[in-house]
Amino acid sequence: MRVTRGIPAAAATPAALTIGNFDGVHLGHQAMLAELKRAAGRLGLPACVLTFEPHPREFFAPDKAPTRLTSLREKLELLAGCGVDRVHICRFGARRAGSLVMLKQAAPRLGFEVAAIASVMLDGERVSSTALRQALAAGDLDRAGRLLGRAYSISGRVVAGDGLGRKLGFPTANVQMRRNHPPFTGIFTVRLHGAARGPLNGVASLGVRPTVKQQGAPVLEVHALDFAGDLYRRHVRVEFLRKLRDEEKYADLATLTRQIALDAKNARAFFEGQSAPAPRRAG
Repeated sequence: MRVTRGIPAAAATPAALTIGNFDGVHLGHQAMLAELKRAAGRLGLPACVLTFEPHPREFFAPDKAPTRLTSLREKLELLAGCGVDRVHICRFGARRAGSLVMLKQAAPRLGFEVAAIASVMLDGERVSSTALRQALAAGDLDRAGRLLGRAYSISGRVVAGDGLGRKLGFPTANVQMRRNHPPFTGIFTVRLHGAARGPLNGVASLGVRPTVKQQGAPVLEVHALDFAGDLYRRHVRVEFLRKLRDEEKYADLATLTRQIALDAKNARAFFEGQSAPAPRRAG
């Protein structure tokens, strides 16, 4: 897939093009991209996406910007997986001046075609990035997975951490995130991709680690069950399967360690196909 930044003064070749943020690349986006591919195939043209980085609201109103669902790299990987040939990345739009009506009015004069598709519905609700954010914020990973057509995931490079997990007996991979406001926090059962030949079962903490940090930035730490290899500098993808509990602050590291052991036990029960016991606090 070819990636360029900015809009050229004139296109080098004709193209089939769709425009949008495509944050999350959910089922609604996938339906649009499938229609784009069909049109591109019918016309013998490359399938192109025009998207924005940063999100326009992150630039103009950062305090009101929606939680980012995918980093730019993640979005590009997902677009490539949908068969997109080219992606043009722009800084931002033009005050939301464009519309479907405007494009249809300009089409006969400028010699291009315009097509629209109906909204994709799920359980009576329109599939959207907003609905996906709401599902993730509520910890409803099953619904998030249905909106996406896959499990929600975060990818990044494993970077050096403070080594606390190893000292507590639960070594973790500290996954670098490109956004400071993840769509959810808590403790999760996960699958870790990119660390071995196949996915690894694990348990992850995504949050600010209130027991060990004050006003810390969000951190994604993954403990791979039954794995002892070195993951430093590997680019991995963390697939979130089930939320075990919310993040909590504990009185001391000993209490935290006991809770981590319970989290690992609950994660193992999940992967063994058993009903994980109701999460309880270590005391």
